[in-house]
Amino acid sequence: MSTADGSCNAAEHEISRRRVLGTMTAGAAAGVAGGVASGALGIHGLMRPRVAEALAAKDRQVILIWLDGGISQLESWDPKPGSEFGGPFRSIPTTLPGVHVSELLPSTARRMHQLAVIRSMSTKDENHSSGVPRMLRGDPQERGVEYPYLGAAVTRLLGPRESGLPPYVWVKPGRGGFIWQHAGFLGSRYGALALGDGRPPVFVDPPKGLGDESARRREALRRLADRRFRRRRRGAEIDAYDSSFEMAEQLMRRKELFDESIVPPRDRERYGSHPLGRHLLQARRLVEAGVRFVQVTSYYWDTHADNFNMHRALVPQVDRPFAALIDDLEQRGLLDRVLVVLMSEFGRTPKINQRLGRDHWPEAWSLALAGAGIRRGVVIGKTTDDGVWVDDSPYDVGDLFHTIYRALGVDADETSFVNKGQPLPIAHESCSVMEVALGLPTRLLPPSTRSSPGGSRAFATTGS
Repeated sequence: MSTADGSCNAAEHEISRRRVLGTMTAGAAAGVAGGVASGALGIHGLMRPRVAEALAAKDRQVILIWLDGGISQLESWDPKPGSEFGGPFRSIPTTLPGVHVSELLPSTARRMHQLAVIRSMSTKDENHSSGVPRMLRGDPQERGVEYPYLGAAVTRLLGPRESGLPPYVWVKPGRGGFIWQHAGFLGSRYGALALGDGRPPVFVDPPKGLGDESARRREALRRLADRRFRRRRRGAEIDAYDSSFEMAEQLMRRKELFDESIVPPRDRERYGSHPLGRHLLQARRLVEAGVRFVQVTSYYWDTHADNFNMHRALVPQVDRPFAALIDDLEQRGLLDRVLVVLMSEFGRTPKINQRLGRDHWPEAWSLALAGAGIRRGVVIGKTTDDGVWVDDSPYDVGDLFHTIYRALGVDADETSFVNKGQPLPIAHESCSVMEVALGLPTRLLPPSTRSSPGGSRAFATTGS
């Protein structure tokens, strides 16, 4: 149990213990690889299997692919060809018998046995301004509390990895920077380091001719000036500056992560030269290097007009690199450790408007999960024949967050954040895990109807 006070159960000590155990585990594995006699201590000699499994779960990572604006479920995961609102595209078979997706997803169709597709998301909020933060924060419905985005929350719950790299990286078109607001009440250290167009932070390269000794002196002077500046000033913005500077320093030592010339041409071809392809390839490299959480954002999915031509252009830009990412993670032995989430803030209306577009539709839409603790080769829930409503197993964002956390080895029923001494749920208390997505026994109660759990384990935060 971790607590909000300063005792030896504090989160900082929890991380230290985890690092020590991780080091022991690595040492044991190295001993086995080096041919140590069977009497030596291996991982199961150091700890019980359940503890070993818990440690393995804590080492999980996440790639969140965010299609900003809302991809149409009818032109992707849940086609309805021949129906009133089906649109012009055919459906094609997948590697799952009897399961079809849009013809715009041919590469993904051949990887459906690796995925869990949720076709029955019903999230109620049809506005970008509120729907985006609701989907990215999980909507615990705590009034007056600025909850962290998923990347910040996962970073807090699982802790940094041993790579020394920033734990939460956001790869996006446009400008970069340090987005401390993503951290909510957790504090700026859990904010997102945004890489604009995948580029490294500005001034990641030291000035030409600057020697190591001069660099050390400059850094000492900067820290002295920073301490003086802080004496009469406190606040999230100053903390954010410190966090962003530290992250830039870490990346200065790993500049090869931004060098596309060392990437094999075959990889660049498989992922594509468009922004989403390049950024998903970079996400794979960042995860391989040890980043805990990478969010990759693609824009222009808000297709109120010319929906079909827009999706004809956009969906292939997801299809090929998403399939390449799944293949690479599987071939590198990472798919069991890396959770991949592909989603938007909502779907598109079945009804086609006068501009041949589809509008916002949170009532019945789809998303995809893969890797980590997610069950492979399953389609969950269904919609009515015309695609208008959920016909079976409606799930809200709280159910999704419970499921994501459980896949990462965190039980949202037993774990809380603590902010200013107040325990706060990490996921909506009236929601629950999508058991079928994790291969768990299903309950008789439908999702989002169970009562709040009685007790929970407090997870201390550094929130102010």
